[in-house]
Amino acid sequence: MLFESSSGYGLFETLDLDVVGQALEKVQETTQSADKFGKVVKLHGFKPFTSAANALEQINCVSEGVASEDLQNFLEQNLPKLKDSKKAKFQLGVADSKLGNSIVETTKIPCVCNDHVGEIIRGIRAHFTKFVKGFKGGDYEKAQLGLAHSYSRAKVKFNVNRSDNMIIQAIALIDTLDKDINTFIMRVREWYGWHFPELVKVVNDNYMYARLALVIKDKATLTDEAMPALKEITGDEDKAKEVIEAAKASMGQDISPVDMINIESFAKRVISLAEYRTSLHNYLNNKMSVVSISKRATNARTDQSPMILSQFVGLMIMIHQSQT
Repeated sequence: MLFESSSGYGLFETLDLDVVGQALEKVQETTQSADKFGKVVKLHGFKPFTSAANALEQINCVSEGVASEDLQNFLEQNLPKLKDSKKAKFQLGVADSKLGNSIVETTKIPCVCNDHVGEIIRGIRAHFTKFVKGFKGGDYEKAQLGLAHSYSRAKVKFNVNRSDNMIIQAIALIDTLDKDINTFIMRVREWYGWHFPELVKVVNDNYMYARLALVIKDKATLTDEAMPALKEITGDEDKAKEVIEAAKASMGQDISPVDMINIESFAKRVISLAEYRTSLHNYLNNKMSVVSISKRATNARTDQSPMILSQFVGLMIMIHQSQT
């Protein structure tokens, strides 16, 4: 039986083959008692992980159902040699069928994965510290916790209070707003252009065009008194004068008060969307800055989980060396 622990790979031998063939309930009863279970299963080989980084690398391979090079070497060193012409007289029990398939492909070692194997591995997990000597109280639990933290942190590579999700949504919304605003602005230009077609030649900016349409309204009523408002929008006195002169010489059609009310209402909504798009862009910049700072701080901070795991891995190597 192959057991992947937080401290290393364990290879266990089933002494009583009848246990594997028993009903599932009988196997479960056997695994519940440490004394009974110790009579049918024994530790055949153990390979401790060399470091916290190695432990994380190996557990990532296991979770993806890939037989790493370390695992392949461990199995080949501790299992009987296979001859091409003869069928293997043993099977390797694994908890994950995908990992078993990878082992078969890379080493040709026959693997089995079923409910009985799962129950035996469950028993190994429950009584693991009794098979590998040298554990101190809480050491194994600390190693499990440290590896679990490292594994989770590696899987969630960019998760600073889920700010990445907010950034993704904001970017998608900005993209949608850009398309909608451009479409709506073109509608304002076409609609108001019937009344004041010359304005589009004077002003190219869409946002400025919509704001000017709200200030000018009916071009026939536009006078020099509107100069301050026009100058504020265009930012150029000459440009404001050009707008007034274009309005006086405009060849556009007259517009009814009802039509003007609808154009004003629509232009206000477009301007509101454009201003919201600007505020959303500022929000996105600030959010990305906060995430970037938090990410750098997280990377710079000393991580206690790998420290705990490294200390435990060192202990396991010492235990293994003393046993061999």
